Amino acid sequence: MRVMGVDPGLTRCGIALVESGAGRQVTALDVDVVRTPTDMELAQRLLAVYTAASHWLDTHKPDVVAIERVFAQNQVSTAMGTAQAGGVIALAAGQREIPVRFHTPSEVKAAVTGSGRADKAQVTAMVTRILGMQTKPRPADAADALALAICHCWRGPMAERMMRAQRQAEAAAARHREKIDAARARTSADTARTGVDTARQRRGA
Repeated sequence: MRVMGVDPGLTRCGIALVESGAGRQVTALDVDVVRTPTDMELAQRLLAVYTAASHWLDTHKPDVVAIERVFAQNQVSTAMGTAQAGGVIALAAGQREIPVRFHTPSEVKAAVTGSGRADKAQVTAMVTRILGMQTKPRPADAADALALAICHCWRGPMAERMMRAQRQAEAAAARHREKIDAARARTSADTARTGVDTARQRRGA
């Protein structure tokens, strides 16, 4: 499975590609950081991120794209920019019918280091060790993108099975509700017919 990991951002957007092998073996195939200047118009910055992501998707053809989920940050403007960057990359993947999955920072840290509270230095060190890299990936955005891809390689299959099980359970529950509603409708109809027949009998008497 080829996974494209994305640490979204406007100023720096980390993008990485890894391939999973037997067991927990993971190999890094490529990594880069897309940069856009802060004085550039927002639309142009998003276009630059989108264009870079599109090139990666068309060149590497990943099986899935793993993007960091933005859920809380101290600076609202930073969170918005991060979410927008992640959104245009998800759009590029969606246009190519490539599945997109989101992972929270704590999920990624826990998968890679064993602790959801690990700092960036610990994540970078573990990514370097897991991938057998000679030097640490720099900047941290590159390491984070690799960590996201590794996280999905290790946790994605189980998450997919859980999602399928949940969808099956929801479908079964929906069918059960339909049967109950149909039975209630039949009961109501039978009750209504019985009432009409009773009324007719009384009038006849």
